[in-house]
Amino acid sequence: MVRTYALLVWTWTRAAAQYPLSFALMTAGGFVVSGLDIAVIWVIFANTSSLGGFGLAEVMFLYGSAGLAFAIADLLFSNVDRISEHIRTGTLDAILIRPVSPFVQVAADRFMPHRIGRVAQAAVVLGIALPRLDVPAGRAWMILVMVACGIVIFTSVWALGGAVQFLLTDAPEVANAFTYGGGMLTQYPLSVYGDHIVRGVTFILPLAFVNWQPGLYVLGRDDPLGLPHWVRFLSPAAAVALALIAASAWRAGIRRYRSTGS
Repeated sequence: MVRTYALLVWTWTRAAAQYPLSFALMTAGGFVVSGLDIAVIWVIFANTSSLGGFGLAEVMFLYGSAGLAFAIADLLFSNVDRISEHIRTGTLDAILIRPVSPFVQVAADRFMPHRIGRVAQAAVVLGIALPRLDVPAGRAWMILVMVACGIVIFTSVWALGGAVQFLLTDAPEVANAFTYGGGMLTQYPLSVYGDHIVRGVTFILPLAFVNWQPGLYVLGRDDPLGLPHWVRFLSPAAAVALALIAASAWRAGIRRYRSTGS
């Protein structure tokens, strides 16, 4: 399955490379446009010394770690939010009769390699923030864990959004509210939101385990909600649990599909 996905991605990447100028401009454009988000943070800190109780370097760390996880998931798997298009046009029928996972085919369909610009932008922000934090070596290992778990969590959210589109084929924006909306929400300290939102993204849709809970451990900060210290180590468990739920929902959507009738 991984080999098939890689071959499909390579095919679309080679196609994009046939137009090198366009590819370079779109990649650079993704880097610049996503950089506007960090520009907003700098503007905020030009007028205040903290955001939700966190300093500039800490906010950049939270932004960079969540942004990196989101951008990688977006690059590799976000095309599953186009499943409603395949359902409406009937191309899902052809996908289902091929001896390859439908999820792999949909995720790799029209793969857009220029999204690597967003990955690079988030990586640069994270690279700038880390030297300014002096994170102890004993806690630095969590950074890799939180990025990896974040990728799984965001990918699972996209899979759930795709599964919903088997029911709401004319409303992909409903799924986007949780995918891209969730990506935007995790760019800032959750302390800037109300307690009900923080509880929702902790106990219902576990976006808090992308960068907030593990980030508190890395930064050595107390949890504003007063949750136990061990909660900060639950990102792998949250990622696995959400992935299992997303996989079940995706399979249920595939089973429910009854073709276009044409």
